[in-house]
Amino acid sequence: MTSRITIDKADRIPEPAAAPDPAPARGLRGHPWLTLFAVAIGVMMVALDGTIVAIANPVIQDKLDASFADVQWITNGYFLALAVTLITAGKLGDRFGHRQTFLIGVVGFAAASGAIGLSDSIAFVITFRVFQGLFGALLMPAALGLLRATFPAEKLNMAIGIWGMVIGASTAGGPILGGVLVEHVSWQSVFFINVPVGVIALVLGLFILLDHRAQNAPRSFDVLGIVLLSGAMFCLVWALIQAPTWGWGDGLTWAFIAGSALCFLLFAVWENFVSEPLIPLGLFRSVALSAGVVLMVLMAIAFMGGLFFVTFYLQNVHGMSPIDSGLHLLPLTGMMIVGSPLAGALITKAGPRIPLAGGMALTAIAMYGMSTLEPGTGSGVMSIWFALLGLGLAPVMVGATEVIVGNAPMELSGVAGGLQQAAMQIGGSLGTAVLGAVMASKVDTDLPGNWAAAKLPELPPAQLDQVSEAVQVGVAPVPPGTPAPVAAQITQVAHDTFMSGMGLACLVAAAVAAFAVLVALLTKRGENAEAGAGAAHI
Repeated sequence: MTSRITIDKADRIPEPAAAPDPAPARGLRGHPWLTLFAVAIGVMMVALDGTIVAIANPVIQDKLDASFADVQWITNGYFLALAVTLITAGKLGDRFGHRQTFLIGVVGFAAASGAIGLSDSIAFVITFRVFQGLFGALLMPAALGLLRATFPAEKLNMAIGIWGMVIGASTAGGPILGGVLVEHVSWQSVFFINVPVGVIALVLGLFILLDHRAQNAPRSFDVLGIVLLSGAMFCLVWALIQAPTWGWGDGLTWAFIAGSALCFLLFAVWENFVSEPLIPLGLFRSVALSAGVVLMVLMAIAFMGGLFFVTFYLQNVHGMSPIDSGLHLLPLTGMMIVGSPLAGALITKAGPRIPLAGGMALTAIAMYGMSTLEPGTGSGVMSIWFALLGLGLAPVMVGATEVIVGNAPMELSGVAGGLQQAAMQIGGSLGTAVLGAVMASKVDTDLPGNWAAAKLPELPPAQLDQVSEAVQVGVAPVPPGTPAPVAAQITQVAHDTFMSGMGLACLVAAAVAAFAVLVALLTKRGENAEAGAGAAHI
């Protein structure tokens, strides 16, 4: 098998026509670096919203009298809508042009954000969060499609590096900005801030972005393919979201997983018969592209799954405020900001294989180091592991994106961008769900023995379950009025047990990252990246 994409008649995709020479950009419109700046503003808005809202959730719960399950759906609704529609949204960009799709996504996302800020019930908040996810799905693949079409091959990695830097900085900076806004303004300001940002992105997009359309861009829609793929993605992500509540052994969890597998199978069969498939299966004949997708999933499992517990560690074990915990993650953010453009330059010169393998190796080492953290670990030691994690992630974010997008034909750049983002969303959901199950299992196993060893009063089964749930997020369940010595013992048991669970979860994440090193060795430079600079200007 070769990693080069060769699409035969069975795939019913015409061979890419030779693209004309690029038309020179006149003034602002179509300028590569200004295009990067314009799309970065929109991408920043979506990436920021993935984490900034978490800080506002407790206040929203209090002000709108919402249940804990309602608050969970503020986040779950957003990510579910985003994950399910990303690939279809990328296809829309390939069909109608990435400039139009990007601008519609910006306007819709900003409008949905404003509507959330004006909402006076939790039902409206969740509804408009779903709309945020839908419009965010339009925006993200379109941004990658515009970069792919605008930048020449020798500068594409640097552009993707800066693009990845914006996403990493926005994602990590969300809790800090969210804490400031919630503490000093209001919970609504967390959403209202997207309105002026969206207006800026829209104005820049109207004046700067130039539409690029491949000569053999798709002219029809694979409606059944969209339904089957959306159903498969929905069932998979829904099962991952609900698994902590239903339980991994519950029949309902596995029914949705089986439903997802069935939809994926039917989708794969159908794509061989439709004239213009949603995802031509010939794409995956590229070993490099397939490896890039798998690598993005594995990276997200290790990163998002491991980082999920770090926030609980900082806030509930170390007692930090949301703002302080965000500041303690600055070494991670800083190394991603510095490392992403440097990784882009390195990948341009040396190719993606070694930087990707090295990045996943550093990620594995960092996750192993985080497994050794203790309740009393100082900020200096934590910063070393966080910085190493950021340094490892930077080349993977950049390189895997270039491998996926660069190994796809120009007319499928939106679909490739959707694949990249969908892989990251699925990996993040898998990481949170699977590592969460590892944490829960370890806590359930260790807590009774640790509790008894501390000579604390025996707990009935129902109360033990409640204590276990609290310990899984690092909370010490000390009842009001508990004598200080007993409270100290409960706190120590809770934190020690939490750390044992987090340590095991981080070790699993390290193992995933180590396996990803082998996957990274299958990657190669994008074979179709050169087509971008020669895209037709419309």
